[in-house]
Amino acid sequence: MAATEILDVFNERREHTGTASRGEVHERGLWHQVFHCWVVRGSREEGWDLLFQLRHPDKETFPDKLDTSSAGHLLAGETPEDGLRELEEELGLSVRREDLVYCGLHREEYRISEHYMDREFTHVHLYRSDQALEDYGVQHSEVSGLFWVRANEFDELVRGEREETAAEGVTYDEKLRPVQERRIVGLDDFTDNTADYYSLLFGMLNKL
Repeated sequence: MAATEILDVFNERREHTGTASRGEVHERGLWHQVFHCWVVRGSREEGWDLLFQLRHPDKETFPDKLDTSSAGHLLAGETPEDGLRELEEELGLSVRREDLVYCGLHREEYRISEHYMDREFTHVHLYRSDQALEDYGVQHSEVSGLFWVRANEFDELVRGEREETAAEGVTYDEKLRPVQERRIVGLDDFTDNTADYYSLLFGMLNKL
C-alpha cells in the first residue's frame, strides 16, 4: 500500500492525538490501528484449521513468511470493521461485518530496523470459510501462497511443545495458476506474534 496513506495516531493509552502518513508513523514509532482477520475452517469437535498467507518475497517486512490470513492498517477515520476491505483486496473475499467474530484488541510494539518502529493496536477477528484455496482471488503483489495449518498443532508450535508442523495449500506458478504444495514448517517460518496475541486467537476459537 502507498506510503502516502494517512493514519490515525494515538498515545499509549489509545487516546487519539492526530494523524500522520504511514511512513512517518513507522519512522517515529507512533501508535496506530491495524486490522487482522484469521480465516478458519472446521469445528470445535473436529478441530480447526487456520489459513496463513505466504507473504510476497518483495514485502518490506517479513518476506516469505507465513502470516495472518489478512491484515492491514486502518486509515484515518476508519473503524475496525472497515478493515474488511483487506479481505477483499488480499484474498478476494466479500465479507459482511456481521460475519466477523471479534477476538479482542492486542497492543504490541517492536523494532524492525533502525528506521522502522511498529507500535500497533491490533483488532483481531475470525471469519469462517470452507472455500477452496483455488477459488481465492489473491493479490499477487502481496501474497504468493495460501496454506492451511492445524490450529492445535500451531498452538503447540507456539508453546514450544513441537518443533514442526505441516502446512498444506497452494503457491502460484509463473502464469499465476495455483499449484498444490505441502511444506513442513517450524516457528521461524511464521511472522512474530506474542503469547498474549495468540491467547486472544485460541481463546475465541475454543468458544466457537
